Amino acid sequence: MIAAGPRPVAPFSHAVEADGWIFVTGQMPTDPDAPDAPLPMGIEAQTQRVIENLKLVLSGLGLRLEHVTMARIYLTQFERDYATMNAVWQRAFAPDKLPARTTIGVTGLAVGALVEIDLVARRP
Repeated sequence: MIAAGPRPVAPFSHAVEADGWIFVTGQMPTDPDAPDAPLPMGIEAQTQRVIENLKLVLSGLGLRLEHVTMARIYLTQFERDYATMNAVWQRAFAPDKLPARTTIGVTGLAVGALVEIDLVARRP
């Protein structure tokens, strides 16, 4: 568990490390400083909040987004939100350092979120 990380919405660790590989649990668009506050409105704000939460977890492990090798993104409104989510995602990474990625449309996410993202990173 990462002390500064968001409060988990279920019983899990923020991340697990095995042989230098870090598996970061899917993060929600909750505010770590106000976990019971309403979620940000819209896919752009929620995607940005999820990325910030992922950065908090990575930072707690001494890592950054540049160490991410793979991401899975879950969207409840795939057709509507895919392009906007991609624009926010792309701003978070250097153009030549984008991780591998899968994006999946789902019927629902915890806490009524529009987006959830999990990561695999590699310790240098």
